[in-house]
Amino acid sequence: MKETKDGLRTGRFSNSPSADLYPLVLDIDDFKGDFSFDALFGNLVNDLLPSYLEEETDTSEGHGGHDAMSNGHLWTTSDTAKAAQAQSIPLFPEVDSLLSLFKNSCMQLIDLRKQIDGKLYNLKNEVSAQDSKHRTTLSELEKGVDGLFDSFSRLDSRISSVGQTAAKIGDHLQSADAQRETASQTIDLIKYLMEFNSSPGDLMELSPLFSDDSRVAEAASIAQKLRSFAEEDIGRQGIASSAIGNATASRGLEVAVANLQEYCNELENRLLGRFDAASQKRELSTMAECAKILSQFNRGTSAMQHYVGLRPMFDLEVMNEDARLVLGDPGSQPSPSNVARGLSSLYKEITDIVRKEAATITAVFPSPNDVMSILVQRVLEDRIPKLLEKLLVRPSLLNPPRMEEGGLILYLRLLAVTYEKTQDLARDLRGVGCGDLDVEGLTESLFLPHKDLYIEYEQASLRQLYKSKMEELRAESQQSSESTGTIGRSKGASVSSSQQQISVTVVTEFVRWNEEAVSRCTLFSSQPAPLAANVRAVFTCLLDQVSLYITEGLERARESLTEAAALRERFVLGTSVSRRVAAAAASAAEAAAAAGESSFRSFMVAVQRCGSSVAIVQQYFANSISRLLLSVDGAHAASCEEMATAMSSAEGAAYKGLQQCIETVMSEVERLLSAEQKATDYRSPDDGITPDHRPTNACIRVVAYLSRVLESAFTALEGLNKQSFLTELGNRLHKGLLNHWQKFTFNPSGGLRLKRDITEYGEFVRSFNAPTVDEKFELLGILANVFIVAPESLSTLFEGTPSIRKDAQRFIQLRDDYKSAKLAARLASLWTSSS
Repeated sequence: MKETKDGLRTGRFSNSPSADLYPLVLDIDDFKGDFSFDALFGNLVNDLLPSYLEEETDTSEGHGGHDAMSNGHLWTTSDTAKAAQAQSIPLFPEVDSLLSLFKNSCMQLIDLRKQIDGKLYNLKNEVSAQDSKHRTTLSELEKGVDGLFDSFSRLDSRISSVGQTAAKIGDHLQSADAQRETASQTIDLIKYLMEFNSSPGDLMELSPLFSDDSRVAEAASIAQKLRSFAEEDIGRQGIASSAIGNATASRGLEVAVANLQEYCNELENRLLGRFDAASQKRELSTMAECAKILSQFNRGTSAMQHYVGLRPMFDLEVMNEDARLVLGDPGSQPSPSNVARGLSSLYKEITDIVRKEAATITAVFPSPNDVMSILVQRVLEDRIPKLLEKLLVRPSLLNPPRMEEGGLILYLRLLAVTYEKTQDLARDLRGVGCGDLDVEGLTESLFLPHKDLYIEYEQASLRQLYKSKMEELRAESQQSSESTGTIGRSKGASVSSSQQQISVTVVTEFVRWNEEAVSRCTLFSSQPAPLAANVRAVFTCLLDQVSLYITEGLERARESLTEAAALRERFVLGTSVSRRVAAAAASAAEAAAAAGESSFRSFMVAVQRCGSSVAIVQQYFANSISRLLLSVDGAHAASCEEMATAMSSAEGAAYKGLQQCIETVMSEVERLLSAEQKATDYRSPDDGITPDHRPTNACIRVVAYLSRVLESAFTALEGLNKQSFLTELGNRLHKGLLNHWQKFTFNPSGGLRLKRDITEYGEFVRSFNAPTVDEKFELLGILANVFIVAPESLSTLFEGTPSIRKDAQRFIQLRDDYKSAKLAARLASLWTSSS
């Protein structure tokens, strides 16, 4: 076969018969690699098929016009002739060549398969032989490996045994070397100890080790060991001597102990001097070396304390400057806000200094936490207390400072802001680092003298604030009275002024004081029980203040009512007076009535503000106080009881004042009725003429007065207080009207006029929303019918309402025809039968 571009070898076929004998030669290599059957088949037939395709193309191109249709194709006349000619030619002339080619290819493929089968058989036999040989080799290798493992196991056991023996030998050698080293050190120590024990106070004959500055660390270590050993030996000798009672025991190592102590002191001082010199030069490595050596003396306590004591932050001048920074100029009154800013600045400066020192201490000392503990402790026990001594000067409770000087509240505010800022300092120092020092406990101890008596000062401060406020209000009231002038009592004016009224603003100020005090209680008391006790004490002060303030305010308002009542009593005249005196008395009575009305309004305003003040206190208790008391059993209930008790005095004053208000109103009603009601109102001489359906002038005046004066009561009172007050006033009005009408006689037209008055009164009292009062006035309207009906119809009036029969008996007697119509005899049988 020939090589083609598809990678297969193919032959070229000719149309001659000789070319069909061996048209194709196939090789096994043709089927290796990327074999493609399509490529093989194409290479077989491509030499035959192109001629057929070319002829087919020529045939299709030679077709002409369209004159016939066959099998769906249009045929021309010339194509018909050619088709007739083509019927004698085979449709696929290369078929024989292809069949011959395919047969020849199959024979070649069969030969190739036989060749491949032979090769596969030979390979199979060869592989079988090689596999048998390989298995034999593997078996021999396994036997060799097993033997090798046995050899390694024996070798490992031998190595382990040798190693253990070597380790034991090494341990013995190390122990022997340690004992030798210990013995050598012991010999040296004994020699050094004998040097120190030679003569008291003689340190000149010591070995060079103890005077060589380059071997200070070694000398310090040896000196400490000798000192420890000598002290233990003396202790053992003391016990032995006391046990056997031998007073003549041999001289021990007392001289060595004394000399060692002296030497250690001298060495320690020398190291401290070197440490100080290095500290001034900021040679941290030298400082660290000295600190490490000094740590062998008393665990380095002297070095730590020495370092802390020499810090500039503890200089006297620096600490005096602290007070000036916080308090300001000498002689000026400190302000809590200024003190807070000063403390924040000072404490930040202290914290920054301690932070810087912490970096140095960490680099120098082997135990930095211990040094930081000493440093922070020195800050809280030395620098801060000196500041607090000047800042928190506890005033005397017996002779407290005046409010112009700040009062007790200034001390408490300074205490609070100082405590809070110092707590922040403690937390900052804890964050910087202070070892195991109890910073919080140490800070608390600074304020214990103040916190032990804190609640007493808080209560005294609240009392002082209240007293100062009351003096201020009285001064304002006095100044207002002097500037505006007071109306003479002869004219019936009330003495009280607007400044003396209860002020909700003042009560709100009381609550604000209390809130501030409670915030300090929360700040100073961390445990629930002490906090609840302090809060109760502070809240009780508020209850006392509010109770006293509103009670005094109500009493002042009551005094106005009492003065108005006195004015009314002063101008009550008898019947036999001149017209001039009566006119003057009437004018004075009008003035007294005006004073009474003004006092009524003033008291209602006082009651309204009293209610608002109590509501403010109750709301404050619910929002701020109760949650602080609930954690302690019984505290909340006790405070509620105290609140009710404190407000009872104000309630008593309010009740008495409201009774006086009713008396004031009824007195004016009676005066108006007495002055305005005429006998002819109910007994008109022109009886029988068209009646007057208008209310009487007295009724109009009374209703107008009640509407005007009670307007403030409707606004000031609410709830049960309002209902009780109006019900009581309505009952008193009903009773007063009954007594008033007993003074007159009535004819039928007068009865109609009375009925109109009753309707007017009833419509007014309906605004009281008091059902019992409404019922009484409705019965009055029915009762007025006794003056209107004919005598023979009186008995029918009480059939549906027997409850008014008693009042009806009195009213019937007021009829102008009671005697002429002999109503007493006529109704006697009726009263007898009904009873």
